[in-house]
Amino acid sequence: MWDVTSRARTLLTAAAATALALGTAACSTGSSEPDAALDVLASFYPLQFVAEQVGGPAVSVANLTPPGGEPHNLELSPATLRTVAKADVVIYQSGFQAAVDQAVADGSPKATLDAARFADLDAHAEHEGEEHDDHADESHDGHDHGGLDPHFWLDPTLLAGLATEVGETFATADPDDAAGYRERAAALVATLAELDDAFTTGLASCDSRTFVTTHEAFGYLAHRYDLEQIGISGLDPETEPSPARLREVSKVIEEAGVRTVFSESATTAKVAKVLADDLGIETAVLDPLESRTDAQLAADADYLAAMTANLAALKEALGCA
Repeated sequence: MWDVTSRARTLLTAAAATALALGTAACSTGSSEPDAALDVLASFYPLQFVAEQVGGPAVSVANLTPPGGEPHNLELSPATLRTVAKADVVIYQSGFQAAVDQAVADGSPKATLDAARFADLDAHAEHEGEEHDDHADESHDGHDHGGLDPHFWLDPTLLAGLATEVGETFATADPDDAAGYRERAAALVATLAELDDAFTTGLASCDSRTFVTTHEAFGYLAHRYDLEQIGISGLDPETEPSPARLREVSKVIEEAGVRTVFSESATTAKVAKVLADDLGIETAVLDPLESRTDAQLAADADYLAAMTANLAALKEALGCA
């Protein structure tokens, strides 16, 4: 059985053991590590998670997107722009946050890793675009991804690919701890493989394979685990669905026997609740993991915990054995 607590403890133990073996301090992987060899900036949470797990006590990681913030709409202060320029490594995803793209281009930090290369965006865009042509021309400032789904981190196997590349990037930037970075990257890859196995097993036998969500952020997850995602508002979470779209989704819900409408958080559930109440079904949260909520921070719930919660929510909604 997948145990997120034990796996997180294993990762931290592996990081500490590696640090001790290499003569470094086995300290917190937080962003305030005083003896860090590398100052790393991650542009939003999943990239921060990977950087912290792979970097361990050898790196100081800061997240450009504040907790609970909306990565799409991120704006950077002049002071933050200077921080980007001085960073040893910046991990970002081009095309997702325009302000970060510009800061990287203008600041020329010592090293960068563009996570967009790990997302098979075109293939998923073709799959997702079939469900909501009535939103094809709608966009909001900071949210237009050209019809592409940037949320590759919701497929653990793709995030594992990023983990390996982060390990190599850190090893190049700090050769003295190259072995440590690579060992921690391998440990994270193994943990993500276990998470992938948990999803594969948990979603193997279900009453339905169709789920409905307000924010169509789960294309990679759906593709990986042979599910069908029906988005109400498309890739832009701020887009208001048209009456025609709501009627279309209602028809799908009734025909497919869908019994839950997902929103990305309890505070953004208005559309989901209206639709669910009208059809007499439930609402639940499916977290796109763009940033951590205050509740997740208070509980020290990381990527692994949030994905485990997503798996539980999907199993309940889809009637999985």
